[in-house]
Order: sequence, then C-alpha cells, then structure tokens
Amino acid sequence: MLVHICCSVDSHFFIEKLKKDFPNEKLIAFFYDPNIHPYSEYKLRFLDVKRSCKRLGVELIEGEYDFENWLAAVRGLENEPEKGARCMVCFDRRLEVAAKKAKELGEKRYTTTLLVSPKKSQEQLKESARRVDKELGLEFVFVDYRAKGGTQDQARVTKEEQLYRQDYCGCMFGLKKQREEQNIFLDELLSPINNQILPASIEERLKLYSERIELENEGKKYRIIRQKFLNYRILRAFVKVDKRVIPSYFLFYSTLKREYTKGKIEFSLKDVYYLNREEVRFIELELFNKLSGYSLKSLKEMIFSPIEIQKEIDVRKLLSLGDCDTSPIIVVEQIPQKRVEVYLKSELYNDVRENLVTLR
Repeated sequence: MLVHICCSVDSHFFIEKLKKDFPNEKLIAFFYDPNIHPYSEYKLRFLDVKRSCKRLGVELIEGEYDFENWLAAVRGLENEPEKGARCMVCFDRRLEVAAKKAKELGEKRYTTTLLVSPKKSQEQLKESARRVDKELGLEFVFVDYRAKGGTQDQARVTKEEQLYRQDYCGCMFGLKKQREEQNIFLDELLSPINNQILPASIEERLKLYSERIELENEGKKYRIIRQKFLNYRILRAFVKVDKRVIPSYFLFYSTLKREYTKGKIEFSLKDVYYLNREEVRFIELELFNKLSGYSLKSLKEMIFSPIEIQKEIDVRKLLSLGDCDTSPIIVVEQIPQKRVEVYLKSELYNDVRENLVTLR
C-alpha cells in the first residue's frame, strides 16, 4: 500500500496504526506536498519525515516539489477558508499524483496521512479519492484514526518521538488567514537578503532538527525545549544624507516610534554618536568590528553577510546604558556630519523558539 505523507506529526502515528491493522501489507511512504511554502519549510518537514520513516522501517519516496503548478491550480481560490474549495483542489492534486505513483509501483491501494489531521475534512478527502479511483481504477483505503481518542493518542506519540510540530498546514494562503485571525505577526514568509538565521525562523528550526539527527547518530541524548522570548523583524530601514541613501546597518532590536525621524549628531560618548532626536545612535564599522570580533571591510560586506544575531545583540548590550534597550543603533562607515533622515519599520513581538539541549 502506498501511503501519501504530509508531515511527521500525522504520518508517524498513522503508519504505526497501519502496521498494526495491515500486518501483511508492505507500506511505501510517498511525500508529495507542493503546497508547502516557503521551500525551507518543505525541507524541514521532509527532513523530519525521513527520520520518522527510518525509525518505523518504512521505505520513503520524495515526490516533485512543483509549487508553481500548485499555485496555478488554486488560482482564484486564495481567499477560501480552511476546508473550502482551495483545500478540495489541493486534495485532488495530491491524491491524484499519489495514486499515479502507486500505479507506477504496481500497487493497487493507497491512502493518505491527511486523514488523521484534525484540521482536514475526511469527507473532502473521500470525495477526492472517489474521483481518482474512478479515473485510475485504484482503491483508496479509508481509515479513521482520529476517532475514539485517536487525536489525543497522536499528541502523545508526537511528544514522545519529539517530532517537528508545525503550526500551519503548509499553504501560504491558509497561513495568512490563520495569522490574521490569531492577530500574530506573519514572519514565516520573511527572509533577509543576507541569509541570516533569524530567531524562531524556519531556517533556525531546520538547523536545529538537522543537529538533533546528528546527535541521534552519535547516540547522544537530548531534549527539545520551547522558550518564550521577545522576537524582532526588520521590515524596512535606511539612512539618507542630503536626500541620498548611504550604506547603513541597523542592529537587531532597533525600533522607532514613528518609523521616521531626522536630525543632526548632537554629541558623542566613547565613540557612540547620538542624534538629537528619538534616541538614535550611530557607530562606525570599525567599532562594530572591535566589539563583535568580525573583520568586515565595508558596509556592503556587512549588509550582504550573514552576521550572527547573537553577535549583534552582544554589541547592543555593550553599547547600552541599561537593560531592554531598543533604541536604533546604526552602523555606518563614517559618522555623518550633516542632517540625516532615518527610516525604520520593524516589529517587536512575543514568540516561542525551540532549543536543543544535550543530556548527560
């Protein structure tokens, strides 16, 4: 039987149940999810699915990540709600590709781990499967592992196996609507131009879950511990002198109340230069290098290099007069002598991040 897989949280529990209910059936896992966006999230989910299938002793095949074709298929349905017409098109596409893969492999039956997801409609999935079965002559195996406490049992397995627990289905349209309803800042679709690994970002989780596999391969014990913290994203920032944008770099946690201010350097203290408005501070690249341990040669190199966020935070602490400082600290090559304009749009928000802790 070919088993279409959407994520490890659904698939691990689902396959465990299938192995018990179909002991004589060879199970082949098929990961086909072009709806998952961004691609880093796709890589993260596939990484955890690979680990899960390995632990369960199940063969895994990766399908094509044809995101552009998926986008074309759901065009016009972007504003549909969860369990609406967009989900139906998505199910049609994924089950059709899964069924064709089953037929290619000589399998007559197939199923999907989407059946166990509490946020998915089993009736929609059965309807999609009926159309696919009629066209291709295969048999969709329907099982309801959500009933009789199955969802609670699935949560137990997820916790015991320390699986990656994503908090959206993968679809960027569903994610946008979900974040609006939760009144939560949508940071999953933001990526810095310098490829920085930002706190609580998908890239940070991808790095963490890759490291945990290395620990398991080395036989080391660990725990993944969640932590609440104050997160930050910069959306737009630049400095103008004589109406011309100059190279500049805003350190992590820099905020402005009104997104714009202007003024002149009023005084300096220990090579930190203070604007006469909005608590804005300037430092030169030379000082940043000295405090951070970097040896950056220009602002251009700094802007396009993946600076470690913790290094930025450490430099901020050294330059601050107290805790919880979110004043703009701007790195420039030379301190501007004329009136400057500062534009900064950023977000400070409560968030949760995961930490990998090794055990003795």
